[in-house]
Amino acid sequence: MTHHTTEHEAGTRPSTLGTQSEEDRLRLLETHVQTLADAVRALAQGLENIPTQDTAAAEAASRGARLAHELLLSQGL
Repeated sequence: MTHHTTEHEAGTRPSTLGTQSEEDRLRLLETHVQTLADAVRALAQGLENIPTQDTAAAEAASRGARLAHELLLSQGL
């Protein structure tokens, strides 16, 4: 089952959506895309070495996941 996020769930207030210009909406979209790219980059860097038995690799993966989560939360995503 696919879950589609609404603007409210994605960090945009529905009350301001109708009053935003296209330029403002595009800027918001670009910010969200950049945040998602940063989160994916943090995850990828954390998983560069497969965290099996190596505790340093497991810690790096954990740090990457935490950073990705913090990036998404900071933007209300």
